[in-house]
Amino acid sequence: MKKFLFDEFESVSAKQWKQRIQYDLKGADYNENLVWKSPENIHVKPFYHRDDFQNPINPVPGHPESWKIAQSVFVDEEHIANKIARNALNKGAESIVFKVEKEFDSNVLLSGIPFENTLLIFDFQFYSKEFVQRLTTNLIENNADFLFLIDPVGQLVRTGNWFQNQKEDFQNLEALHKSQTDFVTVKLGTIQNAGANIVQQLAYGLAHANEYLNWFAPNNKALKITFEVSTGSNYFFEIAKIRALRKLFAVLADAYQFPVTCRVLATPTLRNKTIYDYNVNMLRTTSESMSAILGGADVVVNLAYDAVFHKSNEFGERISRNQLLILKEESYFDTVMNPVDGTYYIEQITDELAEKALKIFKEIEKGGGYIAQLHKGNIQKKIKESANEEQARFDSGKLKLVGTNYQINPQDRMKDTLELFPFVKKNPVKTLVEPVIPKRLSEALEQKRLNEEK
Repeated sequence: MKKFLFDEFESVSAKQWKQRIQYDLKGADYNENLVWKSPENIHVKPFYHRDDFQNPINPVPGHPESWKIAQSVFVDEEHIANKIARNALNKGAESIVFKVEKEFDSNVLLSGIPFENTLLIFDFQFYSKEFVQRLTTNLIENNADFLFLIDPVGQLVRTGNWFQNQKEDFQNLEALHKSQTDFVTVKLGTIQNAGANIVQQLAYGLAHANEYLNWFAPNNKALKITFEVSTGSNYFFEIAKIRALRKLFAVLADAYQFPVTCRVLATPTLRNKTIYDYNVNMLRTTSESMSAILGGADVVVNLAYDAVFHKSNEFGERISRNQLLILKEESYFDTVMNPVDGTYYIEQITDELAEKALKIFKEIEKGGGYIAQLHKGNIQKKIKESANEEQARFDSGKLKLVGTNYQINPQDRMKDTLELFPFVKKNPVKTLVEPVIPKRLSEALEQKRLNEEK
């Protein structure tokens, strides 16, 4: 009979650990020196123990067995986008996210694409029911594995207006659902990049999804939703965020008797990316992609290190793709399914984030739901408050971005290398609600430095 090594040691309780720590502190205050508070008002302890869990730890519903490497391709001219997509697939990408702002010739765009082993994702920034239905028919005829990212509520959040109007947008979704296509999406990247904290992202994402579930529920049409998320720099919290999202959605969907699993598409945030010392962006996107993978994303779309200030280019996209390939093929991030299961720290954060988000979700529903709260401006107000707090931490130097407000290279020059305008663009238009505007933390400081360049 095998004898386990750890059977030779007596177990140590959480109380005993804390007593030892307090002894080593030699009178210093335990909470003041070792416990810190996150922006989500979660008190993080120096250690976690199984004694902290009264109930057994339950697995996260819908955690994927593997994840796909995706490349984002903007569709302007179809033959150019097709060339970029085929090159990305030949160089290791397993999925393509086509970002589309207008109708296109699908035969040209998809020419030579290997449908049999490629997940094709279409991220629509516009909506035409007839066009989407034609595209669906084309993809089905080619036996393609595909996914549509269509989010009318997200359109309202991002632009302040619907595609057409709420009723027509939702009816168009219902018409598409008859083709049994996965298409309904909850885009959380907008609010994350605008400064929403993690609890807000979860709560608003749940309320956002509930608008769709509630619409489809009367006819009992099972609906599978895709969540598009952006991952930030708080490594363990971002892992916990995706896990909490799956748990929360499972509870909500089960109440409607819909499938409790969802798909998660993740990309690194733009919020902390910089134009100065831009190579540091590679480190940021690597850790953010790692959070997405360990948290349980189905598809990970990396962000090029120069995406903020350069047009899409082969070198930047190759580097971003290779970052994911290294994680998958050389760092074995695809070997173990759900490796963070049972990690006391992450499990505790997951539960606390979910509990706080659920409380806010219930308040939103009491107030008439997510769309109603957007019209009242309450959602936008809360996001601004969170963004202002984060901005204050950056401005004071408590939140550090290497090369921008910390360990600055005064010789760094960027004025002559900008191909894209890297700051918030002001384009006043008439809107139904106040739009949520993404903004990078370093924008004001970068503008100042650009003006001072000689």
